[in-house]
Amino acid sequence: MTGSAEPGSPRVPLWAGRTMALVGIVLVSLNLRTAATSLSPIVGAVSRDIPLDALGLAVLGMLPPIMFALSGLVAPRVARRLGLELSLIVSIVAMIAALSLRAVALEYWALFGGTLIALIAAGAGNILLPPIVKRYFPDRIGLITSLYATAVAAGTALPPAVAFPIADAAGWRTSLAVWAILAMISLPPWIVALAQRRRSLRSVVEDSAPELEEPAPGMVGRVWHSRTAWVIAIVFSLTSFQAYSLFAWLPKLLVEQVGTSELEAGLLLAFWGILGMGASLVAPILATRLKNAGWILHVGAAGFVIGYLGLLLAPAVSPWLWVGFCGLGQMVFPACLALINLRTRSHDGSIALSGFAQGVGYSIASLGPLLVGLLHDITDGWAASLILMSATAALFVYFGFVLRIPRFVEDETAGRR
Repeated sequence: MTGSAEPGSPRVPLWAGRTMALVGIVLVSLNLRTAATSLSPIVGAVSRDIPLDALGLAVLGMLPPIMFALSGLVAPRVARRLGLELSLIVSIVAMIAALSLRAVALEYWALFGGTLIALIAAGAGNILLPPIVKRYFPDRIGLITSLYATAVAAGTALPPAVAFPIADAAGWRTSLAVWAILAMISLPPWIVALAQRRRSLRSVVEDSAPELEEPAPGMVGRVWHSRTAWVIAIVFSLTSFQAYSLFAWLPKLLVEQVGTSELEAGLLLAFWGILGMGASLVAPILATRLKNAGWILHVGAAGFVIGYLGLLLAPAVSPWLWVGFCGLGQMVFPACLALINLRTRSHDGSIALSGFAQGVGYSIASLGPLLVGLLHDITDGWAASLILMSATAALFVYFGFVLRIPRFVEDETAGRR
């Protein structure tokens, strides 16, 4: 697909009849990572009131990818019953309640339960946003995907930057409560959008067949038979594998392998995150405009592999250069988000592929930090870990060739039950 619109979708003004949806997409995107990144910077303050041992912290750290994967199984089925907008509203309300519970928690179980529910709700948002983009902006898939992917990146970077200063000034409970307030702000646009959509459907029901509100039950099961769906799911898992591994281990790797200070290592991690925001702006638009979207995967593979090998073979040359190349590799993740819509013909297919790709992807990604850390402990160094990450990133080259020809999930699953 060479354009940013799906076939037959007329290009209309960006704000025409869909202002609330656009505002809502951006606001929800800002909330999709706050539950995962707002607690770790202030665990020291929290542990003074709620005992947190190493096991408890490890369990909390493992929750994000696992809960995101679980949402990939649950969210499409909820959307089939409730519809996209109402499902998203339910997930936002659950997120508000869960984040509020964390802020008033007196014991570990409440902190754990609030985190778990908030992550499931955020995972549902991950699944629902691609089909929502397809529904409201079929003529601007690349642009809107770039906006929400950038908002997700910003929402990932914001809590670590402000959580500790807020906790230091007003206490850790206030620091956690801030994110419940941010979630509340994302709710009104979707209540309005749902009301507008229902009025619109009522007004056209006598003139044309109403648009499907939810995925057909069989589509969620048939997606497993699509080669394209499996390729996108594997690419999603590999790029998430890189991201979770780097978030967990990059600072320690830089200190031990390169010899940077802890301060510089933290700045380099922030630099990598900023590059991810830039990649999120560019990659979805490129995916919709390039005749061969597989080139994005090739560029991402080159970025990761050069960065990892640089850190392995010539760490002293310039850690900023090598981390910069790793930042270039982040183009693959937002490109995958765009491909969910570019490789499906319908909202049914988009919901099913989104749940499948992200469910499989986050399941595999959850192993990344564990494997990288295990190799480090076994070998007492970072060479084996960097080779593993280079090898997994190099696989993008093959899958880029597979995705060079636009194939659609619905076409590959036609006739399946």
